[in-house]
Amino acid sequence: MGFAASALAITGPARQYRSLAFRGGEATRNSCPTCGGLVFGGEHGLHDSHTIYAGSLDDPSLFKPTMLLFDRDRPAWVIPPEGVTRFETMPD
Repeated sequence: MGFAASALAITGPARQYRSLAFRGGEATRNSCPTCGGLVFGGEHGLHDSHTIYAGSLDDPSLFKPTMLLFDRDRPAWVIPPEGVTRFETMPD
């Protein structure tokens, strides 16, 4: 899920990992330096929005997915929620 950078308060250290993004740019992913779990994507203070990884939330049930990205790579055993907007790759 994406959030406006201004809506987030990010505190504490993060370990950054950079990789090639789908459209050829650079993607920055931030993980917990202790357990390695993904927390958010983007560079705090440099981007207008960030991706928050649902697995990092204390209670992911409070959020309902609205879209599925990279549906083409989804394992067959993952059943998308009814009504979710699906994209084969990244939306334009």
